[in-house]
Amino acid sequence: MAIPWIYIEDIPKTKKEEIELRGWLANKRSSGKIVFLIIRDGTGFIQGVADLNNFTQEELEKIEKIPLESSIIVQGKVREEPRAPTGWEIYLSKVEVIYISQEYPIQKKDHSIEFLMEHRHLWIRSRKQQAILRIRSEIIKAIRDFLDERGFVLVDAPILTPSSCEGTTTLFELDYFDLGKAYLSQSGQLYMEAACMALGKVYCFGPAFRAEKSKTRRHLTEFWMVEPEMAYWDWQDNMRLQEELISYVVQRILERKRRELEILERDIKPLEGILPPFPRITYREAVELLNRKGIPFQYGDDFGGDEETIISQEFDKPVFIHHYPAKIKPFYMQPDPENPDLVLNNDLLAPEGYGEIIGGSQRIHDLNLLEEKIKENNLPREAFEWYIDLRRYGSVPHSGFGLGIERTTAWICGLKHVREAIPFPRQIYRIYP
Repeated sequence: MAIPWIYIEDIPKTKKEEIELRGWLANKRSSGKIVFLIIRDGTGFIQGVADLNNFTQEELEKIEKIPLESSIIVQGKVREEPRAPTGWEIYLSKVEVIYISQEYPIQKKDHSIEFLMEHRHLWIRSRKQQAILRIRSEIIKAIRDFLDERGFVLVDAPILTPSSCEGTTTLFELDYFDLGKAYLSQSGQLYMEAACMALGKVYCFGPAFRAEKSKTRRHLTEFWMVEPEMAYWDWQDNMRLQEELISYVVQRILERKRRELEILERDIKPLEGILPPFPRITYREAVELLNRKGIPFQYGDDFGGDEETIISQEFDKPVFIHHYPAKIKPFYMQPDPENPDLVLNNDLLAPEGYGEIIGGSQRIHDLNLLEEKIKENNLPREAFEWYIDLRRYGSVPHSGFGLGIERTTAWICGLKHVREAIPFPRQIYRIYP
């Protein structure tokens, strides 16, 4: 009878004693007449044990010489082993080399970040990088499940756009046939506003591009965002959805990706308390907090990474900052009826110094006010005629937000830099591999 091919993650669920694994040699060591192989197959890692009971001395010597990252197919009996990281090991009876690897460039020694980023296509094979990417995948799935279960409809926004949500100074520009300039989208929000007027509750999920020349640990030139938009929702409804979503995602990771968090040595205690409600402070209160801390921050300036870190350290949950001055926010945000110098918006700062993970607001729904704001911001009206149409035909109050996947992943994983929170990061000084 043929020996069944099993994935490592399925070993605890199978009742088969003798199995076949297909994967790669991640590590190895020898102890006298025993060779230990660490085998990975994309779903996990397991230790394989080869000894003189199933192999000759000559065969063991050949096994010991297999280069790291060679592709191999092995067969053997699985058994529980409490001392093994996964609780299982495989007692090998056959080792077949499919392809002998050349000398693998990533070794046990310390490598510089620059070296590892140049070899990102190989670095993602490592245990910690795999754990990060698995958590990222679960975060994305959790977000979609949360929204889908609440009746939101996925609507794909275009990547190429004729205009900008927030001005064109940080956009990647290109020539679009005979139609003039086009831009890589920095947000799908305006299109989601159109979609929510058709479908009520919608979201888009895709890449966004910002041509900011920023080298901070929180910035990428290409990143992924989820952007929900809801008709008839005000700014406070919007914040409630945000805190429910974040709480759902964090608790889902704690439930389903505990092993990956352990691999990353992530302290999960701060994550366990991420439950609604989240604290809320106004922009003015945030400025006053900074001033009390001895930071000479001026009212009317936008917060940078350092200021966000100081503010977030005052709270053990994500904190909402709302009611920013209108002059430092995009044209589409709804002014506060009680003080038109402020807007009905919020940023959500993650705790532990990870900065802004969500930006959201109630949108302007009044036709005349929107036309006035477009003019004030010197935006090309012709590019926004379709957007203005949304206020001509059945306009309603509506709200939405954008959540950055990489910053959220970096926070949940406890990473120092967002470049590890995306498979192949794009930065102002990196577009390889």
